[in-house]
Amino acid sequence: MASMPSQLSPHCQEFTADDPTGSARTNFTSLSSQDTCNISGQGLRHWWFTKTTSYYRIYLVGDMLPTASKDTQLRESNSQKVHPQPMVEPINQNPQAMEAFISKTFDKISSLKSAYVRLQAAHTPYEPEKIQAADKHVISELKTLSELKHFYREKNPKPVCVSPRDSRLAAEIQEQQSLLKTYEVMVKKFQSEIQNKDSEIHQLQKQIEEANQKKVKLEKNLKLRGLSASGNENGYFPVDLTSDLFTAAIEAAFKAIHDFSKPLINMMKAAGWDLDAAANSIEPNVLYAKRAHKKYAFESHICQKMFSGFQQENFSINNTENLTITKESFFNQYLALRELDPIDMLAQNPDSVFGRFCCVKYLAVVHPKMESSFFGNLDQRNFVTGGGHPRTPFYQAFLKLSKSIWLLHRLAYSFDPTVRIFQVKSSSEFSEVYMESIVKNLKMDGIDEKPKVGFMVMPGFEIGSSLIQSRVYLSGMKVVE
Repeated sequence: MASMPSQLSPHCQEFTADDPTGSARTNFTSLSSQDTCNISGQGLRHWWFTKTTSYYRIYLVGDMLPTASKDTQLRESNSQKVHPQPMVEPINQNPQAMEAFISKTFDKISSLKSAYVRLQAAHTPYEPEKIQAADKHVISELKTLSELKHFYREKNPKPVCVSPRDSRLAAEIQEQQSLLKTYEVMVKKFQSEIQNKDSEIHQLQKQIEEANQKKVKLEKNLKLRGLSASGNENGYFPVDLTSDLFTAAIEAAFKAIHDFSKPLINMMKAAGWDLDAAANSIEPNVLYAKRAHKKYAFESHICQKMFSGFQQENFSINNTENLTITKESFFNQYLALRELDPIDMLAQNPDSVFGRFCCVKYLAVVHPKMESSFFGNLDQRNFVTGGGHPRTPFYQAFLKLSKSIWLLHRLAYSFDPTVRIFQVKSSSEFSEVYMESIVKNLKMDGIDEKPKVGFMVMPGFEIGSSLIQSRVYLSGMKVVE
């Protein structure tokens, strides 16, 4: 192939075309086969190209130089060989290639977003292994996008000149894209927080539902006991004086008797008492179905002593406080004491009516020989006789019993008409109307015989037209296995 000459070949024919740079118009030449020429326009770069049979190849030599520089450049160019090559078509001029490139780019962007979401999810909860795997995935997708960017730049070089307006638009686009990425991260973060808050709300709603269920149960229990949820002007909780309230008080008194009998029996065992003989001395001539049933004899003894004088308005205790005795005053005493610890109340006023009631009943329930065997002396008894209230565990257990019986008496005299108490004598014929057996699984030995009462464990009560049965132990029965 011929070297590039310093001037146009005589075989060239001149024609006019747009300058490739877009900045001016210049004259190009139509080259003959295997000719080379150098063309320049005013204020233009130098271009030289070669025409073969079927290819054109264009070379950008450089900006216009002074004459001496031109000659040097031409000499350097004359020493180089130029090989004809097919023209490489830019990717943006091939619609199919451009569409495939854009599709691939968006696929990779979607993959990157998916990988980033997995990376965010791995932080809540924090899982190091998942975070490391997601991080590698994000880096891999970023590398792929970077490769696509470099591929596009190689196939589509930036134009030589970019207008200031295009530069501003590009900067704004880049800024908006950065903001968009920031917003996407914030959206993911907010979505995660929303999910956490939804979970917390669900847990709180569940706790509220459970609390409401407990509230309903408590309200039912309070209603059964005649209580409500708010206090009245006297500082007491408003209570409806009903038979249900009195029934609940009876159950509390019976439980208190049972609870006090346990430490009493245990202390008698520890002191070496013959429990069989003691039970027989309390309730003689009783045939027990089981030896363990003799505990009811001790409960009967406690009940008889504690309920002695119950039918009297003053409970056989002299009223030295000059208290007004009315239905309302009895009920106010009930309300005042039921929420208090009896030992705290007696510490404030040991000589109150309730204090004297406790002293009298303790001396009646606990025999001197019994107390002496328990403690080795009668110091506690002497202290109680003098109006004191010792803080020993045994006496405090007795105070809980005294409080339950005292409250039941105050409540009984709050009704109009007053609640009546009735007792059942030993050897009486069993009546299902007025009595109930304290032991349920019993049967008679003989077919024709009727059950007989061995002794009464808990008295019965009449509230208007309602009847609360007395609890009795039946003698001569057998246990149904």
